Amino acid sequence: MADKPSRGLVVYGDGLARFINESHTHLHSLASRASCGFLTLPNSPPSESEDARIVREFAQLLDASEAYHNTVMPSISERFMGMRSAIITNNSSLKPFGGKLGFTMLQLSDIIDNSLPIAESPLDVVASELLKLLGFQEGKTLETSPFDLVFIHIGDGEKNGQKDTEYVNGLVGQIMQIEERAAEISTRLHMSIVMSYGLVSENNDPNLSVICKDEKNSDLSLLFPRQSYTVKGMNLRKDVRHHCPMLIAQWQNAVTRKDMAETFSFKDFKEHGVILTIPADRFIHEVAFKLWKAPKYGA
Repeated sequence: MADKPSRGLVVYGDGLARFINESHTHLHSLASRASCGFLTLPNSPPSESEDARIVREFAQLLDASEAYHNTVMPSISERFMGMRSAIITNNSSLKPFGGKLGFTMLQLSDIIDNSLPIAESPLDVVASELLKLLGFQEGKTLETSPFDLVFIHIGDGEKNGQKDTEYVNGLVGQIMQIEERAAEISTRLHMSIVMSYGLVSENNDPNLSVICKDEKNSDLSLLFPRQSYTVKGMNLRKDVRHHCPMLIAQWQNAVTRKDMAETFSFKDFKEHGVILTIPADRFIHEVAFKLWKAPKYGA
């Protein structure tokens, strides 16, 4: 745990996990020094539209399924000790949802003098402006900052998947470069890279399961202990999608624990990731704890 509250940046590659390849060296470099693992999601409703999927899965990251189903919820600042939070996205469905939860909703054009889509905006400028929102400027940590937590949402499924993944890779590289030059920033910035698979089918992705084949075998399943991600409180979660989880790597210099993963990949995270598997709706609680905006974290 840091001796001062951290400030959080979440780079969310929506539907981009399937496009990661060996050329994305910055993502792999981050994974090699980070804590890596999986965030599980519920199954998709039948005939779900792409915009509905984007909002529903983002709601899971924010532990805000009630709001997705139109139940009134406390704002993000009310839930997490006054945490000031922003989401940067160009998705027209995500904007009103985040606003309903009390996030400051921004487009990239709000923070840089640029009308280009996120994935066409200059990487160095975007990285610098993202860090400024968190009070990191010219290698220094300012005493105050506009926000404690910033999400940047990139991706619209398979439409521009390869291009968007290249952009995420480059953005991560730029942020890491800034951190490496400024130790004062690297010990205060808690960075999470989350990459999801988007629209999926278990039949199409049989090798992307967080459980092993023997666990699926009904004759052997009783030999395996119940995994904690399948439980909420004292009750079993009724709807857990074991295949195609979100991939997550978290890094903060001298704070997060390094594991044995060397690449940003499902296989490496499954074999060597220290985070293992947690439900996606626990993510915001873990991040808030790192920012000193939650008294404790418990999966």
